Amino acid sequence: MRTLSKTARTWLTPTLLSLALFGTAAQAADLVPPQGYLGGVVKPKKGEGNFSCAAVPTPYTQSLQFRSKYEGSDKARSTLNEASEKAFRDATSDITTMERGISKVVMQYMRDGRQEQLDCALNWLGTWAQAGALESTDFNHTGKSMRKWALGSMAGAYVQLKFAEGKPLAAHQQQAQQIEAWFSKLAHQTISDWDGLPLEKTNNHSYWAAWSVMAAAVATNQRDLFDWAIKEYKVGANQVDAEGYLPNELKRKQRALAYHNYALPPLAMIASFAQANGVDVRPENNGALQRLANRVLEGAKNPDEFKDKNGEKQDMTDLKVESKWAWLEPYCQLYTCNPDVMERKHDGQPFKTFRLGGDLTRVYDPSHEKGDKGS
Repeated sequence: MRTLSKTARTWLTPTLLSLALFGTAAQAADLVPPQGYLGGVVKPKKGEGNFSCAAVPTPYTQSLQFRSKYEGSDKARSTLNEASEKAFRDATSDITTMERGISKVVMQYMRDGRQEQLDCALNWLGTWAQAGALESTDFNHTGKSMRKWALGSMAGAYVQLKFAEGKPLAAHQQQAQQIEAWFSKLAHQTISDWDGLPLEKTNNHSYWAAWSVMAAAVATNQRDLFDWAIKEYKVGANQVDAEGYLPNELKRKQRALAYHNYALPPLAMIASFAQANGVDVRPENNGALQRLANRVLEGAKNPDEFKDKNGEKQDMTDLKVESKWAWLEPYCQLYTCNPDVMERKHDGQPFKTFRLGGDLTRVYDPSHEKGDKGS
């Protein structure tokens, strides 16, 4: 693991101090997810529905050197290169198939409770764990980004299985241990990949890395992983300025608003998981998370606010994708959302996004779950 930079040490010291003051009881307590993860699965009527487990995607054990979809773009990294994007999609197809597939089968199991669905999920994860997939230390920026995204997707889905009512993994301890040991390896490598970056290079990627480590922390019950995720959350929160902007995302020109919105899912999920374990990060930097969320919600209504800030007309394409607003589920449990925001949330439900482990509406607002919309 890399030596912590001066910046990282600055943020880490108060975190460790606060944890020490929090007491040994908190240290001894097992890590848990938010309350909604502890629910049971919905059993179908006998004989209802069909399920077929798809073939496990080939475990990705090669070098994590990938072309960027913004290849050739200027330092704003905001102009899509279609040729390099296709090369990137082709090279990473097994990884994204794994991310989407494990999220889908876990959602199916949580809905149907079929043993063959649980077996399928554990077979997929176990196969990749046994192969040591995604562990390569030969990587570039895009490669380490894929590693942390995949870890967040898989660990986020796995947490639902581990903590579901009835403890469905109790009869599968050997597989569970193998999978969790693999998650632990990936999480510690993710910390090595992303820890101690200078502030000018710390952006949404670091927040997503922190979410993946938080998900792995709860999946494996490792307090050191939890502490690192909290530390990185605080770094991110302290990047939010007085108006709710993230300076490093404003640099993304026409995609600045989209990237502000993209920064919110990992931050909101970390805050939610932290709260479930007795750590309230909402006050950090004078309520930075709420300030950022309000800025994005206002920007969606009036994108000219962002144009006035960085001089670029905003590309609103991503803001029209419902799953990009999945952060509203944990956020509106952390804060009292006003009626307009609640209406926006209910109109978009159910929020299903594989990068956060699946169906967040089932976890955070099950009374409004409906249909199969989502990714």
